[in-house]
Amino acid sequence: MAKTYVGARLRQLRSERGLSQVGLAGQLGISSSYLNQIEHDVRPLTVPVLKRINEVFGVDPAFFTTNDDTRLIAELSEVVMDAELGIKADTTEIADMVSAHPSMARALVALHNRYRNTSAQLAAATEDRFADGSGSAAISKPHEEVRDYFYQRQNYIHELDTAAEELTARIRFHGGDVSTEAQRLLRGHGVRIAERIDLGEGILHRYDPETKLLEISPHLSGGQRTFKLAAELAYFECGGLLEKLVEEGNFASEATRKLAMLGLANYFAAAMVLPYTMFHEVAEDFRYDIERLSAFFSQSYETICHRLSTLQRPSLRGVPFSFVRVDRAGNMSKRQSATGFHFSASGGTCPLWNVYETFAYPGKIMTQIAQMPDGRKYLWVARTVERRATRYGQPSKTFAIGLGCELRHANRVVYADGIDLGEATATPIGAGCRVCVRANCPQRAFPPLGKLLDISEHRSSVSPYLVK
Repeated sequence: MAKTYVGARLRQLRSERGLSQVGLAGQLGISSSYLNQIEHDVRPLTVPVLKRINEVFGVDPAFFTTNDDTRLIAELSEVVMDAELGIKADTTEIADMVSAHPSMARALVALHNRYRNTSAQLAAATEDRFADGSGSAAISKPHEEVRDYFYQRQNYIHELDTAAEELTARIRFHGGDVSTEAQRLLRGHGVRIAERIDLGEGILHRYDPETKLLEISPHLSGGQRTFKLAAELAYFECGGLLEKLVEEGNFASEATRKLAMLGLANYFAAAMVLPYTMFHEVAEDFRYDIERLSAFFSQSYETICHRLSTLQRPSLRGVPFSFVRVDRAGNMSKRQSATGFHFSASGGTCPLWNVYETFAYPGKIMTQIAQMPDGRKYLWVARTVERRATRYGQPSKTFAIGLGCELRHANRVVYADGIDLGEATATPIGAGCRVCVRANCPQRAFPPLGKLLDISEHRSSVSPYLVK
């Protein structure tokens, strides 16, 4: 192992665990002075210390490699490529900053995101004034803020996950099942539960805090019904924790805080219905076969995929997946990642990605080895899911669900069977046209950010956006 200085990352790890230098040194079996020298890049990280860190915290060794900073490097690259900021920096400089100052890099990305959201709000407010003269409040981007909240936490909320698992363990210890006991616990909080044939256009469940009446649509499957019950139970069993987590998010508006609360309640529900330790064990045993897991746990394909993207408990990690849901128009309604895969904030994703191809083959699972511009390869599994109409004349909804992991983890996944991972030809994709550096891509839809176009009236090319 070459000399590797990881002071900033080790301090980050220690801070996340709430440990002092003395406490961490004791757990690693080294002196506090030696740990202090490592944290200040006076001494490099050694193989024995790295192995001990992995044993104690379950941290992937790649946590300390610059290659594992792919996502943060990509995010910061997108920031500096923004023409409005006028910042010039090459990839090497960005990677060096991420390696030496990861916290500062994250702060710059967060600041840029807030700047972008504020600009969008001001633009919306201006449009409102010109449209009707009312000067109504700007339309915010709460969904983007909440997605970023989970994205930055690699889609794993430890306190909430363990609280849900402990509740499920208590239920099963007494011989109950989650659905029945969730109803019993809700009734214990004074909630009345009723099934209604018609709750109104598109409504699947509804709870009124004043009357404490919870109405459930009979159109829900058994698994969906249990999930909705568990999500409402989260507010009663873990209300204080939900509020604490939302407060930590420092969200810009009340609408975003409400949406974040809903997202956390749904996270609790998934962790209750699919408790971490058991789900991880079965997922490993089934080699992450999504349809087999769906049948075993009586949950939808999408719910299983979403839960698989959260298996990042430090002491019991699963395959680190990225999860995405898109529609036919390319709109990305869900995106979560426990990997270095970067979802662009500056426009649509790559049309060469197999997630979009699945619409031509409804219900068929499709696999793809894809390579990002930084050279990192991923195994992607994609399939469409359909939400059927509940009445005649009502349109159904079709989405494509994508689940991907770095190729180094692919041998743990059933979908890699029959693929020569060392020799397989990879499809070159990017995070999105605006931030992709592939100059001659025939599918490029937009010019790259921060680049001058090389335009000639006497030349044609595969890509209409050649750059200087």
